Amino acid sequence: MILCCGEALIDMIPEPTESGRAGFVPHVGGAVFNTAVGLGRLGAEVGLLSGVSEDQFGVQLVERLAESQVDTTALVRADRPTTMAFVHLKDGHASYTFYDENTAGRMIAPQDVAAVSDRVTALFFGGISLAVEPCADTYADVLAREGANRAVMMDPNIRPGFIRNEAVYRARLSKMFAQADVVKVSDEDLAWLIPDGADLADCAAKLIAQGPALVIVTRGGDGADGYLASGDLVTVAAEKAEVVDTVGAGDTFNAGVLAKLDQLGALTKDRVRNLTPEEAEAALAFGAKVAAVTVSRAGANPPWARELA
Repeated sequence: MILCCGEALIDMIPEPTESGRAGFVPHVGGAVFNTAVGLGRLGAEVGLLSGVSEDQFGVQLVERLAESQVDTTALVRADRPTTMAFVHLKDGHASYTFYDENTAGRMIAPQDVAAVSDRVTALFFGGISLAVEPCADTYADVLAREGANRAVMMDPNIRPGFIRNEAVYRARLSKMFAQADVVKVSDEDLAWLIPDGADLADCAAKLIAQGPALVIVTRGGDGADGYLASGDLVTVAAEKAEVVDTVGAGDTFNAGVLAKLDQLGALTKDRVRNLTPEEAEAALAFGAKVAAVTVSRAGANPPWARELA
């Protein structure tokens, strides 16, 4: 099983009303939640570790997980509100304003998390859950306790406006990168992480030097690059799609990468640290394929395996 560890929230997405003014419609979401849903729909065995409210929005989140064949055993339910992310769309591209104080997801603590099941062979971390305490420290603790013998992928999905203490955040990410096997970043994420890099290749090399065996850099409509610790580089083009919005695109890409590595038998600690360029390219290409479906429809709505035939 792949265990996705991080936030589950509600995306409030603007839609026109009869009055002509925009209203906000709730959609289940969150970077790590979306990746778990994407994996479930692609047929991977997957679970979610997250703090989830018992309110009406928490019920919606759990229902979507169940519908998408995601194991909910590791969820930590709490009598706290659900995190809200108000989405702002400009030319189909999304930015976010988060309301996260004292929420079920934000307040998950290390003592709330049980030992990870032996069924779990891979861990995924990312999103805003790595930016704020106490949840960020909780997920860092899970990685430290459970990551040594499991394949680990991270996508920090950096939201600079959400970061409370940049120095603490950078230190936490660096420690987690050292324990990760695969790190996926956008080109904007990478520039933020490595501000003194000469170019993307130089930035990726500096990130690989921190510990990962594979650094994936997505470049929006220009495709994605995979930098391996061996020095090999693979590049895939973005799949053509009629873009409705980009909500959940990167999260679905992550699901595709993990699903393909799993299908190839490469999602174990030893195998993922010794990927061939061909395996890395296949994973990136599948990530691009499933992400193209998500951007072609509103909100984070990853495809089912049957839609890719």
